[in-house]
Amino acid sequence: MGSKVSGKMAAASRVVQVVRPHAPLIKFPDRKGIPRPNVQEALKVLAASLPQISPSASVSPPPRPPGPVSRLPGTPDSIDVVRDLPHKYRRRTLALDEMDYIQRGGPE
Repeated sequence: MGSKVSGKMAAASRVVQVVRPHAPLIKFPDRKGIPRPNVQEALKVLAASLPQISPSASVSPPPRPPGPVSRLPGTPDSIDVVRDLPHKYRRRTLALDEMDYIQRGGPE
């Protein structure tokens, strides 16, 4: 009788392990068709698009957005906090394989 009970429990655990279809919550952009930009060309385009500033010209601060800026409560992180963060608490970069795996919602 003991073997019948364990057999039923094993069958029940197999039913629970079925993965139901789901909608992926994270979407990564499809970058396979987009050519990678050349850094030197990008710098040339950027330098050409910037206005020429003479050394005697005064530099004004960037314009502020209209309306109040809402901030989250609490103390903001300073550069010292971010720089001194231990390596084990830093966010690791995702490889392209990992992004593809997440994008398709699991194994193929």
